[in-house]
Amino acid sequence: MRPRTLDEYVGQAHLLGPGKPLREEITSGRVSSMVLWGPPGTGKTTLARLIARYTDRAFVPFSAVTEGVPRVREIIAEAEDRLDGEGRGTILFADEIHRLNTAQQDAFLPHVEAGTITLVGATTENPSFEINGALLSRVRVFVLQPLTAADLELVIRTAIADRDRGLGAMGLKVDHDAIAFLAEEADGDARRALTVLDAAAKHVGDGGHITRDVAREALQLRVARYDKGREENYNMLSAYHKSLRGSDPQAALYWMARMLEGGEDPMTLFRRAIAMAAEDVGLADPEALKLAVAARDAYHMLGAPEGYLPLAEMTVYLATAPKSNSAKVALHAALDLARESPAEPVPLHIRNAPTKLMKELGYHQGYQYAHDVPEAYIPQEYLPERLRGRELYTPGSFGFEKEIAKRLAWWEDLRRRSEQKTQSDEASSE
Repeated sequence: MRPRTLDEYVGQAHLLGPGKPLREEITSGRVSSMVLWGPPGTGKTTLARLIARYTDRAFVPFSAVTEGVPRVREIIAEAEDRLDGEGRGTILFADEIHRLNTAQQDAFLPHVEAGTITLVGATTENPSFEINGALLSRVRVFVLQPLTAADLELVIRTAIADRDRGLGAMGLKVDHDAIAFLAEEADGDARRALTVLDAAAKHVGDGGHITRDVAREALQLRVARYDKGREENYNMLSAYHKSLRGSDPQAALYWMARMLEGGEDPMTLFRRAIAMAAEDVGLADPEALKLAVAARDAYHMLGAPEGYLPLAEMTVYLATAPKSNSAKVALHAALDLARESPAEPVPLHIRNAPTKLMKELGYHQGYQYAHDVPEAYIPQEYLPERLRGRELYTPGSFGFEKEIAKRLAWWEDLRRRSEQKTQSDEASSE
């Protein structure tokens, strides 16, 4: 069922729709080297073959897994002969181009630049992470999207009706809800949809009836799409963190479950959640960090699947907790100030004085012990003189930080009254 023309090609209208630049380039026969980046079953290989057909170039596949630099040299030599003898170009198709090692990529580079070959790479991985900068700068990257359910229904119906390349000769009866089910469950992957359809057709035989239940049985187990350790891994971790920060427990639980189903180590989620508790909840709810650490410890004790319960509890708690990043802001402000003033001396009165010499030099002199007064607070300076009055931490307006704001205001009032009293005493003595 591989499309033989651009009109048969389903999906990627943002690239191949009427009037789109890539379609115009292909139909006019003028294309340059490119990388097609997208999930499985979205038509990367098909598009590469169509480019070769429309531009009248030889299509030469190259395996990054099984072929090395010697094969690159052979392909280049053949491409040069073809260009000189026939005036015909070569499409070198590198499937899984992200698996090319540095030597292979370097071997392609001068020939891509010279135009000896037109490199068309296909990858499911982010090219910016997997392809070296020199090669990446000489190709264009086109992003292919997962096929929509409507796209996949069209692919499935075409396969059911096509007598030459599809299942039309089998005389199948296929329920609409079975087609809709396959289109939805294929996760945007046409290859997956057709594979399951073929399995269902073989199960019922010629003239058979494919119901939703038959389609479900043919599908067997739908495995969550999750490329652990690669870009989608970080995308989902980001989605999980942002859902927690955005106070959406439904989304946070969904991304948590997606990662667990994809085989992610729960410790990865706990690490991200513990960081989030400090960064985004902070002092608005000091219990959040405690609960996150306790949930991690509980998982260590329980293991899976019981350990998923404290993970879910932690996820809901963090998502619904009041939010504040004041501690993070204060941290960065403190680091910036420390870098700006790396040599400010510690005020004498708050230095320790374990020796006689230190006492004679004024260390610890004038220090006032906070617990000597009922309020356990005596206004005195703790910052270096040049930095006095700098505010690094400002409490947020939610949760426990409202209490912190009250304390700071009370201490500021005590400080102000103390200064007024000192000024009054000095005036009276004069």
